[in-house]
Amino acid sequence: MSVSSAIRDEPSLPRRNGELVFDAPWESRAFSVAVALTETGVCDWNEFRDRLVAQIGAWDGERDEWDSYARWLAALEQLLLEQRLVTPQELAAERARLAHLAAHERDAHDHEH
Repeated sequence: MSVSSAIRDEPSLPRRNGELVFDAPWESRAFSVAVALTETGVCDWNEFRDRLVAQIGAWDGERDEWDSYARWLAALEQLLLEQRLVTPQELAAERARLAHLAAHERDAHDHEH
């Protein structure tokens, strides 16, 4: 089975009229990275899918609101760490950088009103 047909059959991803729906740019980027890793042979689609299924199974509905792409991102991060494509320190630094950018975006938006 090809990656594109596997993705097409993936039930947990948000869709509208059969097309994937992304509410934020990071969602499409996380999606694209996972697809690129599998299409270039860095990992097998089933390796990623197994981690995604585990992340979905680990979701705590009492604490967290459901977010398909948050589960996708968690599976992607796990795979990146396991494949040693990033270190835990690099991942933590990138999370901090993105949180900092998001905070500044919110601050800039709040000052516009």
